[in-house]
Formats: sequence, C-alpha cells, structure tokens
Amino acid sequence: MDKSFLKFWGLNIILAVLLAAALLTGLFFWLRSYTQHGVEVEVTDVRGMVVAEAQPILAAQDLHLVVIDSTYSDKVPFGTIVEQDPKPMSHAKHGRAVYVTINATTKRQVLVPNLQDMSYRQAEATLHGLGLRVDTVYDYKPSAYRDLVLDVKRNGESVTPGTKLPVGTLVRLVVGKGMGEEEVEVPSVVGLTLQEARSTLLSYRLIVGAVTCDEAVEEDGTPLYVYQQIPAAGEKLIEGETVALKLTMDAEKAVAGTHTNEPEDDNWF
Repeated sequence: MDKSFLKFWGLNIILAVLLAAALLTGLFFWLRSYTQHGVEVEVTDVRGMVVAEAQPILAAQDLHLVVIDSTYSDKVPFGTIVEQDPKPMSHAKHGRAVYVTINATTKRQVLVPNLQDMSYRQAEATLHGLGLRVDTVYDYKPSAYRDLVLDVKRNGESVTPGTKLPVGTLVRLVVGKGMGEEEVEVPSVVGLTLQEARSTLLSYRLIVGAVTCDEAVEEDGTPLYVYQQIPAAGEKLIEGETVALKLTMDAEKAVAGTHTNEPEDDNWF
C-alpha cells in the first residue's frame, strides 16, 4: 500500500480525534455554564417568618418558596415557618425550591367524645389524649354511679358529645359522688332534647337512667326529644336517683307529651 495513502488516512484519524475532543470539551464547559455547576447560594434561615416575609428574601437569592405542609404548636406564633428544606445555612443552586412547613393559623379542633358513665380517670386520659386540658377540680353530683362521669363542662356550660373544641381548651368533669340524703322534686324534661334533659336533671341533682327510643328513630345524628319520663314531674326522689326517659325524633309527638306529662305505661323498659 502506498505510504502517502497511509499517511493521509493517519492524519485524518488524528484530526477527527482532536476535533471530537474539542467538541466534548466545549460541550462540557457549556453544560457547566448552563447548569451553573458549582455556583450555589447559602440558604437563608426563614424559620419564624411568615410566608409573605420569607418569599422576597428567598427570591433575592433566586430561590422560590413552596409550602408543603402545616402543623400545630402553641409554642411558636401562628402562621410562621417551623421547618425548611434545604436546611438553613446549607447551599443550593440558583432556581431551587425551598420547601417549608408552617404553623397553622388557627388552633386545631377536636371532637368531644361521649364520656358519660365512663370512670373519671379514663375520661381524663381520653381528653388529654385529644389535646384538651382537664380541670383538677371536679364538680361532684349525687349519683348512684360513684366516680363515673355525668357531664363535661366548659366555662360552666355542658358540652354536648360531638362538639368541636380548640386544642388546649380547659374542661371540667362532673363526677358522681354516690347517693345523697335529701329529697328533690322531679322536674319536667318532656319536650327537651336528651342533652337538655340531662343538664336539667343534673341541676336538680338527679341523673338520666334508662333511655329508650320509639320505632320512629331510624337515622344516626337525628335530634331526639323526650316525650315520656318516669317518674313524672312533681314526684319526689332522693338526690342521685335516676329518671328514665323515652325519646322520639318526632318533635310534634314530644310537644304533645308536654301536655300530658304522664307515661302511657309504666312498663316501657
């Protein structure tokens, strides 16, 4: 083979390799420039700031803020940032998102469960577990069911099971202390809701006993009204004794019951 021909092809191969190397080197430096490789900023600590305050600070560093979660704490101001990623004083590239978690702007609310007839110790543990505070002072009422919860109060008012209260709310338990000695006159609770009847009887130092519902009660959460009670209004009981109630969701039936205030049959339980 002609030496000049070999020399020609050798030179072409060398030139091709050099050209490829030059292209790769140029591409490498272009990519570094395009991605700003090695160019980073120190992330500002935005914890304790509200979002409106933190956004322009991060934007000045060519970073953008993204809220990804919220939490609740009574130890930091509402609406402020409590966590961020990347961490404060770490380094991030231009254009990166800073993900933050903020403290909720309002207190989380919880549903008060039905604690009636539960031991006061168990009720305390349940309320603490929900994030509510329980007064160390109890309201004691005469009751055949000693040490069982009769009611839950907030600011002196009964709290209906299912009521929403902010976390940290102070509540007080009404607890049975055993039978009393005095006689009290039974009030009329016909026409009232079950919760209203319970509160009324407690104010007379009596408690709700057996509760039954008529055949019209079909749906959970439907308001129920007392249309019969035993003993009837005006009779005498020892404080702490019980009054049996019969309920209906028919408001007209309950209203009709207020006119008679006498049970149709003493054996309805």
